[in-house]
Amino acid sequence: MLEVRGIDAGYGDVQVLFSLSLDVYEKEIVTLLGSNGAGKTTTLRCISGVVPPRKGEVLFKGQSLSRAPAAERAGMGIALVPEGRELWSQLTVRENLELGAYHERARPRAKQNLDRVNALFPRLLERKSQVAGSLSGGEQQMCAIGRALMSEPSLLLLDEPSLGLAPIVVDQMFDVIRQLHAAGMTILLVEQNLAAALEIATRGYVIETGQVRLQGSAEQLRTNPKIRSAYLGL
Repeated sequence: MLEVRGIDAGYGDVQVLFSLSLDVYEKEIVTLLGSNGAGKTTTLRCISGVVPPRKGEVLFKGQSLSRAPAAERAGMGIALVPEGRELWSQLTVRENLELGAYHERARPRAKQNLDRVNALFPRLLERKSQVAGSLSGGEQQMCAIGRALMSEPSLLLLDEPSLGLAPIVVDQMFDVIRQLHAAGMTILLVEQNLAAALEIATRGYVIETGQVRLQGSAEQLRTNPKIRSAYLGL
């Protein structure tokens, strides 16, 4: 479904990614592992179109995304749930969700998709008239994921979905990710809770200083002595 081929990317004079390549196949959960600053978030931003690669190419379902801006990629079925949620804090929960269905492909089914999101996150239905900035961290993350689902994505990019959340809410988030995957969603996950990420992932890539250093099945990475020592504290 997704092919990232030798991309370089960065911000201003700072280069973050160096010839990075990876693949995500349909109906997989693939996780990106690495320390802070390794380039995981930049990788997701390149895929979603927020940061254009300086070199290399991103392909989605065999089609090059080189000329496709971020809004067009959302219409093609790529949705990013960014680190920090990035909700419109002065708009209500419902307004935030409805804005997720802005493109032509999803707009006709906005009502059905809203019902689906509310079934997945009943708390959002309870908070539908509340401004997003007044929600708890867990509720904001639910709203951010719900907004992404309103666009009917076939590829969901999740950037640190458990960041700053209480343990019980983290468990709820991973339950939701499992449900989405079981329903056929393809997911590329960046997650600080590496043990939990490897528990639900199909495969993973380890990124260090903007390059893929290791890759393999979740089980291979979980049992790799280097991963256990450097990232899992074992």
